[in-house]
Amino acid sequence: MAALTDLSLAAMKAGLAAKQFSARELVSAHVTAVEAARPLNAFTVETPDHALAAADAADAAIAAGTAGLLAGIPMGIKDLFCTKGVETTACSNILKGFRPTYDSTVTANLFAAGAAMLGKLNLDEFAMGSSNETSAFGPVISPWQAEGSTAKLVPGGSSGGSSAAVAARLCAAATGTDTGGSIRQPAAFTGIAGIKPTYGRCSRWGVIAFASSLDQAGVLARDVTDCALVLEAMAGFDPKDSTSLNEPVPHYAGGLTGSLKGKRIGIPKEYRVDGMDPLLVKLWEDGVAWARDAGAEIVEVSLPHTKEALPTYYIVAPAEASSNLARYDGVRYGLRVAPEGGNLADMYGATRAAGFGAEVKRRIMIGTYVLSAGYYDAYYLKAQKVRALIAQDFERAWDSCDLLLTPTAPTGAFELGSKSADPLAMYLNDVFTVPASLAGVPAMSIPAGLDAQGLPLGLQLIGRPLDEMGVLDAAFALEQRAGFKAAPARWW
Repeated sequence: MAALTDLSLAAMKAGLAAKQFSARELVSAHVTAVEAARPLNAFTVETPDHALAAADAADAAIAAGTAGLLAGIPMGIKDLFCTKGVETTACSNILKGFRPTYDSTVTANLFAAGAAMLGKLNLDEFAMGSSNETSAFGPVISPWQAEGSTAKLVPGGSSGGSSAAVAARLCAAATGTDTGGSIRQPAAFTGIAGIKPTYGRCSRWGVIAFASSLDQAGVLARDVTDCALVLEAMAGFDPKDSTSLNEPVPHYAGGLTGSLKGKRIGIPKEYRVDGMDPLLVKLWEDGVAWARDAGAEIVEVSLPHTKEALPTYYIVAPAEASSNLARYDGVRYGLRVAPEGGNLADMYGATRAAGFGAEVKRRIMIGTYVLSAGYYDAYYLKAQKVRALIAQDFERAWDSCDLLLTPTAPTGAFELGSKSADPLAMYLNDVFTVPASLAGVPAMSIPAGLDAQGLPLGLQLIGRPLDEMGVLDAAFALEQRAGFKAAPARWW
């Protein structure tokens, strides 16, 4: 039998049900893997006691026939999700030492389903970044390396700890959050699957906010089936979240057919941009062929406001961030820096200067600027109008297709530090993922091939609101035909 850490989540469930191994054995193997992979810096906090206690409870539930959907499954939790009694910092100095007295709704749902939390996962500070280099805990390093090179690569961001941990076989799956691509882009960079559901499908209650109208919890896992299993457990209506959708959650994994017969797949012409990796263009063409082989009709569609999506996002998201992060003032919780002889304003300034990193400060300043008197109409209000046009583009596209197929990111993973000095180059990583976030529609990345350096490239499927089932099934069909089974070399 394969090593327990090499099994997919679905295979772990099957092995536990068949009593081929116990949940304690499964979780213990992953605890050991997490300890051995500390050079990746994927985890900020390790919680082996929590995981082993959940494993013992899972073994008892399996024996009694009362096991939940994720009983005994070892998972990692992105450090944006509040976890009762476990440090939750959003990877910012301003929240170091903060231990919530409650669980987020998403983590509570996962724990109720029997998931075993191995620890909290590293991320870009307050989820602001595309490479996981802005964390107060230091950068996460991808388990992948380019062929013939020992250079350290980024795992994508902001859910870089999640993507690295899943790709390195440290956990079966991990939670992520996606504001402008922070699940899909790191999934593409590390050769795994990741889904951002419809805005409102998963509760935001207890998830530390970046941009409230964009943030959405989702899943990173080995493959489409594993994502479907976890999404089913974590999704659902939550009266504590005013944006939560009161809609039934389908049995996602049970609905995977691998057939696209009768479906129309749209190819947006605006996603063909300069500077794309030629192998990515070829891979996109392969994806079209795979979709056609699965029975889909391929149609060209237009999303005319695509080129405005990135600048729109980088006005709306910082504006919301500047408001959300105003609560970190040194008064109520978190870091407090009180200069001797200073007044309240001095304390505010000193606390925020010491607590926030450079990227967070940059976005707060941009957001405050676009919301300020004299600039609100020129920037923020105009961005909201363009956002509405982007959403309308998607609505019109659904008249001629059921799903969209695009690349996930314009290139594969890049070297650590290679784009840190150029924020605009970093922001361009989100060019294909931001439009779906602005529109609030479900989108998923699947690994589909390798670039010239032997690094993963991803394809993205985008669906109608609340059609996660359609997105997952289309992704499953392409996954079967892509045959991507590569795993990173174990270098750490």
